[in-house]
Amino acid sequence: MGSAAVVRSLIEAGAIGLVTTHDLALSRTADELGDRVINMHFEDTLEDGELIFDYLVKPGVVQRGNALDLMRSIGLDV
Repeated sequence: MGSAAVVRSLIEAGAIGLVTTHDLALSRTADELGDRVINMHFEDTLEDGELIFDYLVKPGVVQRGNALDLMRSIGLDV
């Protein structure tokens, strides 16, 4: 069973909770299930090799990833 199917099953069972993921496909579950699922995010920046999170919850799916910045910070040529 995939992640989206698990979330759907939990919602159908009446569960309430939070799910964190890096799987952007899972974010489409909100489109499919309407107001029973809400996408929220917080953002980060890489400053002097340190990942800094703002911890401000914002609506929607994050628009910027950090994987390339993190790889560059350890010297990988990407």
